[in-house]
Amino acid sequence: MGRALAFAAIALVASGLSAVATDSLADDLGAYGATFRIKEIDLFEMLRAKLMAAQKSGKIEELNKAFAARVIKGVNRPRPVGSPGSGPVSGPGAPVLTKATANHTWLFDPSVTVPKDFADQNGRVFARAGDVINPLDRIPTYRRVLIFIDGDDADQVKFAVGRYKANPQQVKVILTNGAPLNLMRREKIEMYFDQTGSLTAKFGFRHIPAVVERDGRALRISEVRL
Repeated sequence: MGRALAFAAIALVASGLSAVATDSLADDLGAYGATFRIKEIDLFEMLRAKLMAAQKSGKIEELNKAFAARVIKGVNRPRPVGSPGSGPVSGPGAPVLTKATANHTWLFDPSVTVPKDFADQNGRVFARAGDVINPLDRIPTYRRVLIFIDGDDADQVKFAVGRYKANPQQVKVILTNGAPLNLMRREKIEMYFDQTGSLTAKFGFRHIPAVVERDGRALRISEVRL
């Protein structure tokens, strides 16, 4: 009986303390200092406001003109092969091209090793992993001649244009430096630009003009001294 009364007393005290704590926490303690409504910033509205401000100040037109000027400059005179920012094959370790001071010729094997099985839409495998394929075997009539030159070098331009006019159906002139559009207008022939430097790196020449042409099942690469 005494123990039961003791437990009842403890429960009563605990209940009272809980009620006091609850009442205290629930009391309106008033406001202290300034209060502000919490509002999340609308990102779209913020960007729109900045855009409108830039448009009013003329900044948009200025940016558009600067962008157009960069594009035109890049088209008229792309970055030279091997220069910083000229493409994936640029910067440290990129090919640095100089004018050929001696004739040098070697053969390039264009064969590739198939990395995995390839099948057609019917599931028939036409190339298996590990197979070595020479694309020249598949195109026996390929006779394209690629001539890489520095478009700012008059001697190289004369050399390439002469080869092109002698055989315009097969010769392709590819610049590694210079202004291709100006040269095309002046010489009245098609020209290309190795903008990423990928062809230069693939064929491995370091001196120009360089000529790439078929030699049986290989490509013959020649650095030509003019």
